[in-house]
Amino acid sequence: MEEYNIEASGDWAGKRIDKVLSVYFSDYSRSFIKKLFDDGYIQVNGKASKPSYSVRTGDIFDISVPDPVSIDIEPENIPLDIIYEDDDVILVNKPKGMVVHPAPGHYSGTLVNGLMYHFKDSLSGINGEFRPGIVHRIDMDTTGVLVVCKNDNAHRSLSEQLHEHSITRKYYAIVHGNIAQDDGTVDAPIGRSPKDRKKMAINTRNGRHAVTHYRVLERFGGKYTFIECQLETGRTHQIRVHMASIGHPILGDEVYGPKKCPFKLQGQTLHAGILGFEHPSTGEYVEFKADLPEYFEDLIKKLKLLN
Repeated sequence: MEEYNIEASGDWAGKRIDKVLSVYFSDYSRSFIKKLFDDGYIQVNGKASKPSYSVRTGDIFDISVPDPVSIDIEPENIPLDIIYEDDDVILVNKPKGMVVHPAPGHYSGTLVNGLMYHFKDSLSGINGEFRPGIVHRIDMDTTGVLVVCKNDNAHRSLSEQLHEHSITRKYYAIVHGNIAQDDGTVDAPIGRSPKDRKKMAINTRNGRHAVTHYRVLERFGGKYTFIECQLETGRTHQIRVHMASIGHPILGDEVYGPKKCPFKLQGQTLHAGILGFEHPSTGEYVEFKADLPEYFEDLIKKLKLLN
């Protein structure tokens, strides 16, 4: 059971509590939050709350989130591209189209299914049966390096570094349009889109602090730009939302960019290329790299012809 104690900010005043919590707990579905209300797990100022309650500044929310119901996650002999492994961590190069951990609609073929086959019980248990060893995740159609923890001490160390924004996370992307400046920063809060709950958006009222630094690596005929992005924070779909917000959505991203793509792509051209952190046992800074996938390299060769 996870317990949360939250004080309502002035931005929430006058809003329905269920809508406020749907934004605050962006990883939870609306049906899950409704069940928390129905089961009495959400209290306001010490009393059980209804979803329609109108929030007041200074209200105190006490929220209990039960542990997920256990399901049988089958180990699967899925080939994994292991970049590095020791007694504490595993660095995996995740391919395009692979979901990181089981979720509704994806209970097989995930990275976790593969990890359970290859590493069995040698994974941290802090995130439970659904996400053994998983400290952070990347989108299904994003490729690249991801760290998995083998024990709880390593997991706590990496989680703390993520919380403190001290982990180096560099991504590579191809975006629409010609970015005029050679580098820049997008500092804009991200939360659930009020128009479409399946999407994230710049949300100045209810979003969470989000910062992305980018620099141009190459321009292609004034139509596309190859960039490196470094995350200061790690919000859901952060790079995709931030680049779209400045008029340069990621090529192939049908959620935040144009529906039609001039190239045959499976989702966004986004690759987690570099991951660096303080090793949980040695305390030394270590850095790992995943080379651009073949489809990405081939696309760059095609785009060079535009110059």
